[in-house]
Amino acid sequence: MKHPLCSCVAVLALASGLLGQIAVADSTAFDLIKEGDQYVGTEARDKVVQIRSEKSIGTLIPNIWYVVYYDTTATLKATEVKFGGGKMMEVKHPWRLLEPVTGGDQTLDRKKLKIDSDRALAIALKDPLLPGLNLKATQFRLDHGDHSPVWRIRLWAAKLGEPNKMADIGEVIISSDTGEVVRSDLHPKSVD
Repeated sequence: MKHPLCSCVAVLALASGLLGQIAVADSTAFDLIKEGDQYVGTEARDKVVQIRSEKSIGTLIPNIWYVVYYDTTATLKATEVKFGGGKMMEVKHPWRLLEPVTGGDQTLDRKKLKIDSDRALAIALKDPLLPGLNLKATQFRLDHGDHSPVWRIRLWAAKLGEPNKMADIGEVIISSDTGEVVRSDLHPKSVD
């Protein structure tokens, strides 16, 4: 017969492990920068040029994220770390041919990265065109913007006549430095 204390310890260990997984799965984009630093060379650590997510599924918080670092040792000067549920899935050197021409290979100014993905989403959701819409999915991209880094958050909502289908309703662009909405390009009529 097992000792009751052993059962309690096993339950606590299991609960602790599950809580750890939940905390990791809810990692913000800035948390993933720190996590990604472990998988890149010392020259690339903290030298982020872009963060982006895939379209979320079943929630407004994406599960798949990519952190792209400026890496002087890579052929095209980029190393990309892919995360799923807060865990590293893949490290690769992506083809970023246009970025040196467009300036997309420049490191984001870390002093201007003040608004993390969770706060950016909260700001985007306050847009006056969104109440009454059944929001279903989001997709994030943090890039250079015109003057400072910006979050580009694309939103999808359920169609009115077919709630199982989604309509792309546009994006909200938010300064990562100030949290100000730089531009809102939403089209709520898309759900009709």
